[in-house]
Order: sequence, then structure tokens, then C-alpha cells
Amino acid sequence: MSLFYTLVKPPVQLALRVFFRQLQVRHPGRLNAEGPLLIAANHPNTLMDPLLVAAHRRQQIASLAKSTFFQNPVSRWFMEVSKCIPVYRRQDAETGDAAETPEEMARRNEQMFARCYDHLDQGGSLMIFPEGTSVQERRLRPLKTGAARIALGAEARRNFQLGVRVLPVGLNYSDPRRFRSDALVNVAEPIRVADYADLYRHNPEEAADALTEELRRRLESRLVITRDDAEDDLVRQVEDTFGQYLVPAHDESATPYDNFRLTRLLLRGLAWLEHHAPNHLTALRQHLHAYETTLRQHRLSDEALRRGTPQQRAWRGVTTALKLVVGFPVHVYGVVNNYLPYIIPSMVARRLTKDVEFIAPIMLVTGMLTFGILYPLQTWLAYRLTHSGWLAGLYLLSLPLTGFFALNYWNRLADRQERLRLYRLFRRQPDTVETLFRQRATVLRLLDEARQEYLTATAE
Repeated sequence: MSLFYTLVKPPVQLALRVFFRQLQVRHPGRLNAEGPLLIAANHPNTLMDPLLVAAHRRQQIASLAKSTFFQNPVSRWFMEVSKCIPVYRRQDAETGDAAETPEEMARRNEQMFARCYDHLDQGGSLMIFPEGTSVQERRLRPLKTGAARIALGAEARRNFQLGVRVLPVGLNYSDPRRFRSDALVNVAEPIRVADYADLYRHNPEEAADALTEELRRRLESRLVITRDDAEDDLVRQVEDTFGQYLVPAHDESATPYDNFRLTRLLLRGLAWLEHHAPNHLTALRQHLHAYETTLRQHRLSDEALRRGTPQQRAWRGVTTALKLVVGFPVHVYGVVNNYLPYIIPSMVARRLTKDVEFIAPIMLVTGMLTFGILYPLQTWLAYRLTHSGWLAGLYLLSLPLTGFFALNYWNRLADRQERLRLYRLFRRQPDTVETLFRQRATVLRLLDEARQEYLTATAE
């Protein structure tokens, strides 16, 4: 393991734990299996994807990256010390170093394949994203055969005695662009490349297609996959708003894997409704859309209505208000001392890119720099002011603690403001609030009926 990798990995692991509210690795033992290993993952979130995988594997990983990342001297240095191998794609030859002939491109890619073979031959781990491009959507795009060709070629050089395995890894994000969202690294069982030896000797292209198809099948079993944006929007509305009613054990403490299973269940249920009860599904879509529209009109969310009428929540609102008053000084302290390192990453991301796939990794990397620089600088200033090492140490300890408190306080304050809007709406327009509760009850009834129909039909 290189010195650079050893030094960088711990702060990246810490940054990931801070960036994500919940980060879960399913079957970490598979991810940490000995090489030679070819890790193949879906690619919804650009640079965040390799960071998530590499941060949770003990052995250093070499990655394939498009050649355009090697054109800038700074990014080229980072890619080289990270043991990235450039891939020369036809579409990249139209920009940057682009005046390359097809023959030159072929020669470079032959060198790329040779480097991959050598790395696997030495028992190394190699990561590849066989979709080829990064797009933020809950779908698996067609897989290219490059991963299969690399694995089969490395094995063929050793007469299929090397022991290469392809490890499918499904990367699931609750919201790839949002700070304090959730992520699930869902690792499938590895594929033994030697199992394709006979087919490869008979027909290498057919073997590559068969291995790619098996990789696709195992990736799909580890991902949330929706057919289109309309289905994705409907599933997100149901899972975010009414998930706990469909699965009684599902609540705010649910893990990313719990949410993954819930969403997969919802997708199966919706597919069943589409074929067996289309009118029920149409009614559900219409009533859910009407409910969400009314909520947006009054700047409310389902959470504001979740625990009963405004009268029933009055006392709870009083206790929440008291907690907000008591915590306000700590909130102000946390905001004052964390505002710059917190706000700079989002400002930088907005200025550097309009591609949603790059927002999260830019925020992560910039946040590592801003917090890594400003926290020590603020601590040094505290020491200069107090001339006390232990006071400066306490100040340093208070920075992340009060930073998280301020973030949580802000969320609770926003929730409290929403409850007040609901209370004012109840006082001024009680009929509107009653309409909201009726709409909500209708959606819940339709969901419950659909759940019962689905469970009854699938149990038979």
C-alpha cells in the first residue's frame, strides 16, 4: 500500500462518515476478500463511487478512469498516485488531447489492458464501472464488456489458474446530491472467472457476453431499479411519506438496507398493481398527487400531519419550543464557529459545476480541505487569545460537537416552523386542514388495500 494511500484513506473515511447520515456496507467480508479481484460497480455519483468502495477495502484498489482526467497536471498527479489506469474512449478523443488516430487509440488501450492484466497477475484489486458513464438515476444502464474482457484476458494468460473473481457492488444513494443523506454499499457474491474457461477457449466474445450478463444480473439484485422517472417519483413519494405504514417495523431508525428492501418491495407491489389492478394504481396516483399538491401549496410536509390534529400536538409543541429556547445559545456558537467551513464546499460546488453527478464529490473534497484548514487555524487563534493549551483543546473539541448540534437544531427549528404553519392554517382555514387529513386518510386506505391485495395474491 502506497504512502499516499495510507495517509489519505483515514481522512476520507472520516469525511464519508460525516457527509452521510447513515453509511452501511452489506457483506463487508466479500469486499475485503483477497485478490486478484475485479470490483465492478454501478456508477451514479462520479468520484464518490470509487471513494465509497476504496474506503471500505483494506487492500489498495487500482481504478480505471477516463483519459480526460489525466489531461490536467494536478488531476493527472492525483490519478497516478491513486494508481488509476487511463481508459481511452472514442468519445473522449473529440476533446482535450483529442487529435489521436484510431490506431493510436487502439495501441493505448492495448497498453491499458496489459497494465490491468499485470495488476491482477500480482494479486491486486482493480475497480471498474462497466456502465461507462456516470448518471444520477436509479437504473442500471447497459454494461460494456470491458470488465469481462479484462477478467477473462488475465485468466487466459495463466491458463485459467490465476483465480480472478469479479465482485459486483451495488451503490445505492437516498439522495446523491444532499449532505447527510444515506448510502448503501450492497456487495453481491463474487463470480469465478475460471468457470468460463471452456466457453472462452471456444468463443472469447461469447464468454465475455455471458460473463457480462451474469454481472448485470447480480448487480440488479443489489440495486433499486426503476423503469422511468415517473415510476421513480411515485416510489419516492410513497417510501418517504408512507413507508412506515406499509412496513410497521420501518421507522426513522431504519438502516439503509431496510430502506433498500422497502423500496424493492414497493416496486414489486406497483408492478403487480399495474398488471392486476390498474384502476387501483391510477386512483392511488391521483389521490397522492392531490395530497402532495395541497401540502406544497401551504408549505407543509406529511410529517406535520403525521401525529394527529393540531390540538393533539399542542403540548408537544410547547416542550419542543422550550428545548429550542434552551439550545439557542449553543446553536449560535455552533453556527458562528462552523459557518465558513460548512458553507464554502456548497458554494464551490455550485460555481465549479452544473452537473448534479459532480456536486457531492466536490463538496466532500472541498469540505475535507476547509474543515482540515480552518479548524486548526481557529484553534491556533484560540490559543493565541487564551494562552492556554487545555482551553484551546476544549475549543477544538467543541467545534464538531456544536457543529452537529447546530445542524440538528436547524432541522428541529424548521420542523417547529412547519407545525406553527399548520396550527395557523387550522385557526384560519379549518376546512383546508380537514381536507388535508381526508386526503391523507384516502391515500393510506388505498395503500393499505393495495398491500393486502398484493400480499394475498402472492401468498397463494
